[in-house]
Amino acid sequence: MRYTTLCRNSEFGRAYARGKAFVHPLLVTYVFKTRTRRLRVGVTSSKKIGNAVTRNRARRVIRAAMQQCLPNDAGSYDIVFVARGRTASSKSWQVQKVMQQQLRAAGVLPKQP
Repeated sequence: MRYTTLCRNSEFGRAYARGKAFVHPLLVTYVFKTRTRRLRVGVTSSKKIGNAVTRNRARRVIRAAMQQCLPNDAGSYDIVFVARGRTASSKSWQVQKVMQQQLRAAGVLPKQP
């Protein structure tokens, strides 16, 4: 899987402001089509979720689901995954199913026949 990481606050802000949001109780996904020829991904979790241990677990679950879900030739998108309250207590395969549904709806993954 080839992607770079979103690091700057302005990059996250652009995805939040101009991107399309897909909401689920386990995960929120913001997808923003860019002109660059690379996929950039960011993972966040807010303090509303819990303490540092809980936030880190939520991010690890999302990253594990990302490894299975994102294709090598996804295109030029900025994608931000935001952890929700139930993310930390769920398994990565559950988050992966939600992530695939959201990325298909966004057009990043091809539709299933």
